[in-house]
Amino acid sequence: MQNLQQNEIPLHDIKPLIEIHEYSLYYLIGVSLLVVLILSGFIYLAYKWMQNRKRYNKRAEHYKKLFSLDCSNPKKAAYDLTFYGATFKDDSERHLKAYENMLEKLQRYKYKKNVEDFDTDTLHVIELYKGMIDV
Repeated sequence: MQNLQQNEIPLHDIKPLIEIHEYSLYYLIGVSLLVVLILSGFIYLAYKWMQNRKRYNKRAEHYKKLFSLDCSNPKKAAYDLTFYGATFKDDSERHLKAYENMLEKLQRYKYKKNVEDFDTDTLHVIELYKGMIDV
């Protein structure tokens, strides 16, 4: 080993160390943040979509109930028609007039202990109002 130290041979082909700027860590952090932002955006949109899918639609529910009313009990049907029909009365001026006309016909079936069955004129007004409703 001492012999090597005495015969020092100058080596000219080895260059000194130089500083290399390494940015791969910054690229990794940037890409990771971008992926996290995109994933959180997709998760947020999926959450909103699920919420809207399960949202209660009052108009659609009242529409179903209005068309599935049982007219065998005219007193209960008159109250239900008044309640569910009120959802659609503000759609247009025609709806309001038809709703008020239906209320006049249904008035004699409310607030009494015993009532008779719906007459044909009242049934016609009810069907006319049901026919104008759009959901």
